[in-house]
Amino acid sequence: MIKKYLVLICLILSVTLIVIASFNYPGGSLLDKNSVGFGWSKNFISNLFETKAINGSENTGRIWAIFGMAFQSVGYGVFFIHMSKKISSRPWTTILKFIGIINIVFIFLIATPLHDIGTMSIVLTLFGLFTISVFILKSKLHFLKFCCIICLLTYYCFFFLFGFGYLDFAVTMQKIYSICSLLLVLGLEYFTKHEDFILYKLPQK
Repeated sequence: MIKKYLVLICLILSVTLIVIASFNYPGGSLLDKNSVGFGWSKNFISNLFETKAINGSENTGRIWAIFGMAFQSVGYGVFFIHMSKKISSRPWTTILKFIGIINIVFIFLIATPLHDIGTMSIVLTLFGLFTISVFILKSKLHFLKFCCIICLLTYYCFFFLFGFGYLDFAVTMQKIYSICSLLLVLGLEYFTKHEDFILYKLPQK
């Protein structure tokens, strides 16, 4: 039972722990170093992983955030491993399984001093979701097609805003793409949960 719902359990625990971390964040943001508490439209989630908050106080929410990312890394890793078994193409099956295994490590690194290396997990996750989306678009799962496209667009919007220095907007977009990604992962887990479900199954000769 736990194995069957492992992704759901891990992601629920991850969100819960990160929310708890946000309530314990002392203060300070990108726009105002003297602000109080964590602002979802003002702070990047990575602020929760720092030993010291931006305002200089000890970050008592850090431990909660670290455990939250640990559960998220497992949840996303297991998700890609699960989805690798639903793909009919062997090369892409191997790639998704690789992304799942690597992401278990890389996502957690975001919460450590190796944060910059850990951010590679965002690129890996995006590539994995893009690959799955291609197969979804070849299926009859029309609702998931819409969800995949919206989710990918939020990622691209974040990269655009962050890359061109619109950090005040990028902060909010980070939360949007995170929520969309989370919902898409849970949706894919639900709609493809049957063991015999295969995406883009080739016709028998």
